[in-house]
Amino acid sequence: MQGEEMTQATRRHFFIEGARDLLPMIPGVLPFGLVTGASSASLGFSPEMTLGATLLFFAGSAQLAAYQLIQDNAVPVVILFTTLMINIRFLIYSAAFAPLFHSIKKRHKWPLAYLLSDQAYGLCVARFAADDHSRKKLFYYSGAALMMWVSWVCFVMVGMLVGEQIPSSWSLEFAIPLSFLAMLVSVVRDQATLAAALCSGGIATVFSSLPYNMGFMAAIVGGVAMGYVFSGRFITKKTGVEEGE
Repeated sequence: MQGEEMTQATRRHFFIEGARDLLPMIPGVLPFGLVTGASSASLGFSPEMTLGATLLFFAGSAQLAAYQLIQDNAVPVVILFTTLMINIRFLIYSAAFAPLFHSIKKRHKWPLAYLLSDQAYGLCVARFAADDHSRKKLFYYSGAALMMWVSWVCFVMVGMLVGEQIPSSWSLEFAIPLSFLAMLVSVVRDQATLAAALCSGGIATVFSSLPYNMGFMAAIVGGVAMGYVFSGRFITKKTGVEEGE
């Protein structure tokens, strides 16, 4: 019995630790959620529709892009394709977390996959690099991911209800790229990641004037391709050095 209590205490400890470590990222999420909620209100969405969309997406950049395309009267196919392309990064996140989740039951994987976010990924990648204990990682991730989910849903709904009262002089939109930039700095740890970040950032800047976020989608493809090329070069170079030795 005592062993079981210790196990439960350990799980709770790492769950709370993950939630606590995510707290410094919450201020960067706040303006993002407020802008998304305000955009929903400007489209005439009811609170129920906004809540439903937020729970369905749980991907702020895709949700905000979809709202912008709806406002531009884009066809549904373009909206769907754009949101899928924006969320393609979650395939990369999932691949990175696959060793962590592979030993748990499938019915538990679905909710954990649903809770995956940029913030939880950025935090956990930095933390997991120094810790090989998979069970600790699982509960740490769960705490961080759930904290992010609760915060995001609350912020979007607040933005939905009070968005029109927020002064435009606050420029909340500017905080969105800043929050992603802060996460980017924390995960750039090798040449491949740096090359992918620089390539995608350059493409997004050059082609930012393209309609329907096509510049953003081109940046995703270019960044993934550049990261793949640099990863291949690094592996080849490392293999050659080992063979020479």
